Amino acid sequence: MVSPVMPPGCTGCMALTLRLTDDESDALRARADLEQRSMQEVAREAVRNYIEDRSRAELLERVLDQELPRYDEALRRLGE
Repeated sequence: MVSPVMPPGCTGCMALTLRLTDDESDALRARADLEQRSMQEVAREAVRNYIEDRSRAELLERVLDQELPRYDEALRRLGE
């Protein structure tokens, strides 16, 4: 039997209480209604997107930190 609280296919999921302001809750409800999805689905997607975006940004920063010093002299000369 599938739990009514956990999303389908969720094994090892964790329940979480998220406290939102009235404005945040209203905006989430409006977005969910517009997309004909549950507030939970919209919130979970937002969390996934946030983590994915931050992970990409951190990876890019790491690569730039490692690679830019190699071109430091060339970049300095171009800036003159």
